[in-house]
Amino acid sequence: MRRLRLSFGLALGSAAILAGCNAGPNFKSPNPHLPGRWNGAAAAGATTRADPDPRWWRSFHDPELTRLIDRAAGGNLDLQQAVLRIAEARGQEIVAGAAGLPSISATGSYNRELLGLKGLLQQHGASNLTSEFPEAGPLLSQITKPIDLYQAGFDASWELDLFGRVRRSVEQAKAQTEEQVETANDALVSLEAEVAQTYAQLRGAQAETATLQDNLKAEDDILALTQNRRANGLAPQLDVESAVAARASTQALLPQYEKQAEQAINRLSVLVGEPPGTLQGELQTPAPLPPLPPDVPIGLPASLARRRPDIRLAEAQLHAATAGLGIAIAQLFPDVSLTGNAGLRSDRAKYLARWASLFYSFGPAVSLPVFEGGRLTAGVRIAKTEEAEAVIGYRKAVLNALQEVENALAAYRTDETQRAALADTAAANERALALSRDRYRHGISSFIDVLNAEHNWAQSRQQLIAATLAETTDLVALYKALGGGWEETIK
Repeated sequence: MRRLRLSFGLALGSAAILAGCNAGPNFKSPNPHLPGRWNGAAAAGATTRADPDPRWWRSFHDPELTRLIDRAAGGNLDLQQAVLRIAEARGQEIVAGAAGLPSISATGSYNRELLGLKGLLQQHGASNLTSEFPEAGPLLSQITKPIDLYQAGFDASWELDLFGRVRRSVEQAKAQTEEQVETANDALVSLEAEVAQTYAQLRGAQAETATLQDNLKAEDDILALTQNRRANGLAPQLDVESAVAARASTQALLPQYEKQAEQAINRLSVLVGEPPGTLQGELQTPAPLPPLPPDVPIGLPASLARRRPDIRLAEAQLHAATAGLGIAIAQLFPDVSLTGNAGLRSDRAKYLARWASLFYSFGPAVSLPVFEGGRLTAGVRIAKTEEAEAVIGYRKAVLNALQEVENALAAYRTDETQRAALADTAAANERALALSRDRYRHGISSFIDVLNAEHNWAQSRQQLIAATLAETTDLVALYKALGGGWEETIK
């Protein structure tokens, strides 16, 4: 008995020593190999001296935009689903960790049993035993009757996890939780950008509508001028009809921008978690496009891997795949468990609580895979392949992030140049329209000159608004590519 206890103690000591061993490679954060500078930063007028503000939408100084993004962060249904998936993943962490803890369960049972001993005795010729040994009669009568068996106790088991299978499972579960966290962060960044871009489209459509209404007023003045000259015999009816046609053509453009504005309001309503049209009352009043900030801090590429949730997601996926490889390798080694049970057993309920009814058993159990038909080794190869895929996935995420930032910088730079040129064009066309109207009023030039000047002026104003909208959405896309907007919201 002493030697048994000594052996059992040595087994526990060995288990404690081996418990620090984990099969498979330990995870190390990958090097993203980011460049030292942005190619298009200087040309776009962006500064790398500071990182972008995590709440970048505040740089537009539009309180309505800020309120919409805050409402979307709290009410968007897709984001709420993503947060619930985080809770599910954290529950899986607990499940994985529980596999490494002792498992104890209470049991209780009652059985009425008939063992069939009377038939066995008859089969072996012991049915006349009582005639030879009368004193055995009561005993034989007792053991051949049905009996009641009461039992209560505990069953316990504990996997020692000598080779780290459970620990790797916990590590993988934690990495998978990080995956869900970063997935939610990425969804939040996309949501904030979509709200900002949709809001800009709304204000752009409203600005286009206001511009068209100004154009209609100018065309009303031109129509009145041609009608006056026609009444005085200074212009043909052709000029009047041309002015009417020009005004009708402008009027026909209004519905498309009204449609765009209404659709944008519907989209914003859904993004904040409300039915379409809910925001109609607070957004239908026209307002200008949010002013562009004078400075655009973008930071250095070196900080991009920490800011972009999709890169952080790819790193978490690589971590989970590395832990999965450890799990697969640990499957090749023996499983050692301690099992035991103890309780009280009696054929009479009133004796169940007596110490004399105690029973117990305990000891180690070892399970060693001998032949699995190649299943375990194939599992290791699959896990190695999944880890290699995750490495490539991480690198792809980094390259995609760099491309998105560089593309956004290029778009912002070129659209800013176009907007500046269109602003000069619109100003020049406005002056040309005033000159052509004055010359027409004095009979120096033809009405076609006025129509051309008015068309050029109206077209350049619309193009200027479209270019301003494009520059605004380009800036939003740049902020999204830089990965800000999640840091203080989802944890």
